[in-house]
Amino acid sequence: MPSDLLAGLLDHAATPLGRLTVALAAVHAVSGHDIRSIQTDDVDLARGTVEIRHGLLRHTLYLEQFTHRLAGEWLTYRHRRWPASTNPHLLVSQRTALDPDQPAINIGTLRGVLPKGVTLDGLRQDRILNEAFDCGDPLKLMRLFGITEKTAMHYVGTAHPERTAKLPR
Repeated sequence: MPSDLLAGLLDHAATPLGRLTVALAAVHAVSGHDIRSIQTDDVDLARGTVEIRHGLLRHTLYLEQFTHRLAGEWLTYRHRRWPASTNPHLLVSQRTALDPDQPAINIGTLRGVLPKGVTLDGLRQDRILNEAFDCGDPLKLMRLFGITEKTAMHYVGTAHPERTAKLPR
C-alpha cells in the first residue's frame, strides 16, 4: 500500500483502536475476523510479535516499528481507559471491555474506523496483491501472511498471469 494512502487512512482513524486496526489490515493483511480474535496474551511487545490463531494453527506476525508503536499505544490506552477489564481480547470497546461474558469487539465497530468505501477485506487483499506484484513468490506470501498454498498461488497468478498461463499442447 502506498505510504500516502496509508497515511490518509490513519488520519481518518482518530483513535488508537482505529489506527491499530488499519495497521493490522493494511500492513500485515490480517482479516477482520482475525483482528477481532487476537487476545492480549497473543501480543508480545518485547519480542515484537503477535500470534494469529487459526484453530490449532498459529501464524506469527513480526511487527515493524510502526505497528509495534501503535500496538503499544493501544495497550496503554486500553489499560488507562478500562483498568478493571478482564476481557482477554486485545481490541475492546466501551461495550465489551467490562462485559462479564468477555465477547470480541463487534465487526461493525472495526468497520466504523474506516472511510466509506474502504473495507478490512479490501485492505487485506490489496496488501497481499501488492506483495505478490513485488515478489511473485508464493512461499514468501504463505510465510508472510499465513495464507494457504492455493490462496498464495491465486494472488501470484493474478499479479503475474504470464507465469501461470497454460502451455499449448
